[in-house]
Amino acid sequence: MNPTDDDTPLPVGDYLRAHIRTVPDWPAPGVQFRDITPLLQDPKVFRVLIDAFVHRYMNRRPDVVAGLDARGFILGSVVAYELGLGFVPIRKKGKLPFTTVEETYELEYGSATVELHTDAVRPGQRVLLIDDLVATGGTMMAGKKLLEKLGGEVVEGAAIVDLPELGGSQRLREAGLKVFTFVSFAGH
Repeated sequence: MNPTDDDTPLPVGDYLRAHIRTVPDWPAPGVQFRDITPLLQDPKVFRVLIDAFVHRYMNRRPDVVAGLDARGFILGSVVAYELGLGFVPIRKKGKLPFTTVEETYELEYGSATVELHTDAVRPGQRVLLIDDLVATGGTMMAGKKLLEKLGGEVVEGAAIVDLPELGGSQRLREAGLKVFTFVSFAGH
């Protein structure tokens, strides 16, 4: 029996973990890909996930929620809606139509750039930054730097999954960002 099918409540992290699919050897041999799409496909599980985020930030009251392209859009926009806040998309380069600021970060093989509209946050606004997963931390760090370029204060970086062996959450903390995740997976 699936541990989530009976009436015994599980801690939120355990409940979510039970619905994350591991795909071995994708996108490369030796990689254990942590697929969050099952969390989104089941309306009950998706509600539990969003409610858990909302309850965490209900009393912490950020001014705005920013989501990282692309799964951070799914999570962040719904969390922002539930908290009664605005949502700011941090997009891959070349996707935003208005004046932007950009930040380039290193990937395992090359680099990537993300952008933000110059009017996305105002100086002093408290920003919750959301993505689905923290691996090396590069995308979240780039998002943090973009928001700070505009004068925003990133109060926390939040994600569903942390892959601590890749060092991203530690790097983010060392850079002064509070990091919150529900589930941690050994390996990568």
